Amino acid sequence: MPSQQKKVIFCMAGMLSFVCALGAVAALGTPLWIKATFFCKTGALLVNASGQELDKFMGEMQYGLFHGEGVRQCGLGARPFRFSFFPDLLKATPVSIHVNVILFSTILIVLTLVGTAFFMYNAFGKPFETLHGPLGLYLLSFISAALWLPAPSPQAPGSCGCLVMILFASEVKIHRLSEKIANYKEGTYAYKTQSEKYTTSFWVVFICFFVHFLNGLLIRFAGFQFPFAKSKDTETTNVAADLMY
Repeated sequence: MPSQQKKVIFCMAGMLSFVCALGAVAALGTPLWIKATFFCKTGALLVNASGQELDKFMGEMQYGLFHGEGVRQCGLGARPFRFSFFPDLLKATPVSIHVNVILFSTILIVLTLVGTAFFMYNAFGKPFETLHGPLGLYLLSFISAALWLPAPSPQAPGSCGCLVMILFASEVKIHRLSEKIANYKEGTYAYKTQSEKYTTSFWVVFICFFVHFLNGLLIRFAGFQFPFAKSKDTETTNVAADLMY
């Protein structure tokens, strides 16, 4: 492929990585990961509420990795509340899991920015055939994709990056994060989670996986083989050399 076309492809991949990094930074800092509704079962049982009366006992919240806000309702009107994971919810939530989610997300942002620099260096500089060259781009794209992967990947077993989405999903679903937040400092009433859905920031992170996968395809389209993949010519040469000996 002509060098000019390679420059265009590497520039495209670099821009995609940069946009991905910006989106990841925004996702990390905004409270738009989860939107949940919760039910005040204590109040509803006290008045034996049913039908449309139950709406007076439904609250909602929206939160991210650092803070959030919501509205509690238990038959006596809406009560808005705000919360922060640090330091408000340190004793009420699985802190170690939450910190790991933030840590791996930060590592991913750094790797994405490094990948952006590598793409631009390959487009306009004279890269070495090591980490600065296509091999490094493949490596960063693979690690970045694995770091954002929302479920276990057979292509990347044991990769610590897969923990980002897995840990967050386990924190929400298994450890009932929304329910713990709703019941935080509520001694009188007990709340139960009714529904949870992932919102904008979560899906931005999910899209990042496909961006890095696309970058890997762009590198291949530029004419560079995947790492450890030998061409047929190379294999033929090696076979001929073995026969000579």
